[in-house]
Amino acid sequence: MGNRKGWVEAITEYSPETGFRYEITSEGGSDYMRTKVLKAVLDGERDVIARGETTRSSLAPINYRFQPNGIDVDGFANVLLSPRRKERVLVSGMMALNTTDGGLVRLQGRLAKSPSFWIKNVDIVRTYERIGGSVVPVALESKAQVRFLGEATLHMIYVYSEVNGHQLAPIR
Repeated sequence: MGNRKGWVEAITEYSPETGFRYEITSEGGSDYMRTKVLKAVLDGERDVIARGETTRSSLAPINYRFQPNGIDVDGFANVLLSPRRKERVLVSGMMALNTTDGGLVRLQGRLAKSPSFWIKNVDIVRTYERIGGSVVPVALESKAQVRFLGEATLHMIYVYSEVNGHQLAPIR
C-alpha cells in the first residue's frame, strides 16, 4: 500500500478455557498499517475463535471438495481444494501433504470470498510443520489488491514456546 510498512511482534495464547489472547510486545512503522491491518488480523482471529466459528474454515468435507492431484517435485502429495461455499475463511487452491505421515505441509490459493469491498484477490500461502507432536502453522504469506491503493503484502512468522500444554525448547 504505497510506502506504508508496519510490523508487530505479539505473544499469542490459546486454550479452550480462555480462548485466543494476544499481547503486542513491540511494534514499529506506520500506525495505520499496525492498527488497521496487523492488529485487525489478530482481532479477527480472536473473534472467530470466540464465536466458535473455527469449524467453518477447517479442512473437512463439510467445507471442501478434495481431488488428488499427484506428487510434486518436492515429494508431497497435492490435493486440489474446492470450497463448497463462498466464504472469506475458505481457500480455493491446493494443499500439500507429507507422504510419510499425511501431515499438512502447505496450503495455498485464493480466498473464496474477499474479506471486504476494499480488498480483492487475496492469495495466501500458509506453511506448516510438525512441532511438539502437532502440525501447526509456521508462516503465512499473503498478497491482495486494495482498491485505489494497489498491492499489499503480509508476512507472518509463528514461533512456538508451547504446543498443547507442552513446553518447547527455547529458540536461540
